[in-house]
Amino acid sequence: MLNVVIIGVGKLKERWEKEACAEYVKRLKRFCALEVRELEDQPEPDRPSDALNRRAMDREGEAILACLRPTDRVVALCIDGKSYDSLQFAGKMAAWSMDGRRLALVIGGSLGLSQAVIDRADEKLSFSKFTFPHQLMRVILLEQVYRAFKIGANERYHK
Repeated sequence: MLNVVIIGVGKLKERWEKEACAEYVKRLKRFCALEVRELEDQPEPDRPSDALNRRAMDREGEAILACLRPTDRVVALCIDGKSYDSLQFAGKMAAWSMDGRRLALVIGGSLGLSQAVIDRADEKLSFSKFTFPHQLMRVILLEQVYRAFKIGANERYHK
């Protein structure tokens, strides 16, 4: 069984976000050993400069890196990452499950991911060229991971 950790910066604030994530976590229990790590996001500066933004991203990045094991397969969610359709993503999930490594899927905060996290990533994954709030991205990611497992198990899932 694949071990998966989803590392997300920022707390879920809305009830519907928490309920949606909890539902997918529950559904995923039969497919994988799943852990969701919710990290504190850094406050955005009142007058953001590139240096202050970078400092906030670096702090969040340090917290992300502290959650990772040296042997983890790290997949960073980035706008400039590789995009897949659902069938292709299911194939990637199946391939990742074969190597015995824990899969770490990383969602950055509102400013994105630090360069250190991107450098640590084995792969960059994009769900869209659009920017999504990181809390919503967690819901989308959990749904797509669930869909990938359903496809991999040859089980029906709505299209």
